[in-house]
Amino acid sequence: MVLGKVVGTVWATRKDEELVGMKFQIVRHLDVQHKLKDAFVVAVDTVQAGVGDIVLVTSGSSARQTAVTKNKPVDAVIVAVVDKLDIQD
Repeated sequence: MVLGKVVGTVWATRKDEELVGMKFQIVRHLDVQHKLKDAFVVAVDTVQAGVGDIVLVTSGSSARQTAVTKNKPVDAVIVAVVDKLDIQD
C-alpha cells in the first residue's frame, strides 16, 4: 500500500462500461512526514475520499479485490482515509 494525498479528480464521460459509476481521484504519494513526493496515481475511490484527504492506495491485483472493483480493469484503488499516523523514531 501507498500513503498519499488526494489532490484532484479525473472526469471521464467516455470510458469502459465496467468503469461506469466509479470516481477517479489523483493521489500524490506522501512520505511519513506528510511531504508530497513527485509520484502520483489515478485511483478508483471506494471510500468517498475528498481532495485534501490522506489516503491509503493499493495497486496491482489487490486493487481488484474490493466489492466495487472486483474483476474490473482497475490497477489502483483508494481503500482507506487515514485519520492519524503514529510514528516512533
